[in-house]
Amino acid sequence: MKTYYYAHTGHRIGLDRFRRAVAILNELDLDITLLTSDYRIAQAARDFGIEKSVGVDVVRNIPQIAHNGDRLIFDSDEANPIMLEDMKQYFSTFIHIKNDTVAIEPKFFDAKSQEKRVKISYFFGDDDYEKDLEKHFDFIEDINPHLQLGFYYFLDYEDMLKEKFVNHFEFEEYDEMIMSSEILITCSPQAVLDSLASGGKPIYVQREDYTQDFHELFNELNIPIIYNYEKNHLKVIIKTINDNNYVEMTQKTNKIVNLVAEKFDLN
Repeated sequence: MKTYYYAHTGHRIGLDRFRRAVAILNELDLDITLLTSDYRIAQAARDFGIEKSVGVDVVRNIPQIAHNGDRLIFDSDEANPIMLEDMKQYFSTFIHIKNDTVAIEPKFFDAKSQEKRVKISYFFGDDDYEKDLEKHFDFIEDINPHLQLGFYYFLDYEDMLKEKFVNHFEFEEYDEMIMSSEILITCSPQAVLDSLASGGKPIYVQREDYTQDFHELFNELNIPIIYNYEKNHLKVIIKTINDNNYVEMTQKTNKIVNLVAEKFDLN
């Protein structure tokens, strides 16, 4: 019996689920193969501490790799109720990760006291197929942020962004960006959590194509939320950010890790 963890990724999805999977898998003392819905990030997974990873072209092809009776942790919204039921019957243990599950790597908490040498960074997300970042340049043009580049950006698009934003972080410098940024403006819920854990002051910008499932948590943590790239709202938030009482982020990865251990009878 083998164990698999499937994370939905891709050039229209981004890597939030992948980053969450990394945080969970690195805390589990278990032989698990990570499955991702594109081959490129599967090949790069070793750089994140993941020893075994395989790309799957479509979610329905998971049974071509896994076998009846294996165990699956499933982090995706792709499956309809019928497919989910089939998976529950096919796998001996099936765990469906909820959209708003929180998992953060310990290194971000360890960086809480690190000097925040970058005043403001902006991370639109690891995906931008429609080049929406470019369409909304005016949203951030007055604040001159450091730009975090995304994993799935087209090469010519990335080159253009590098020219426009002389101060930028490469994809591989995501951790450094998170740990060194005082203020992080981002459309990535995972980046918001990583930033807050690192002692940063995140501002969440709601993309139309991204989930709103984290809004309740963000409100509890006093994380500002911006809609429709409202430039004036952003300026007000930045101007008064020192008056915003962010709630300290606590490590919650053990909650899902303990659930997996219980379901897999590892205790």
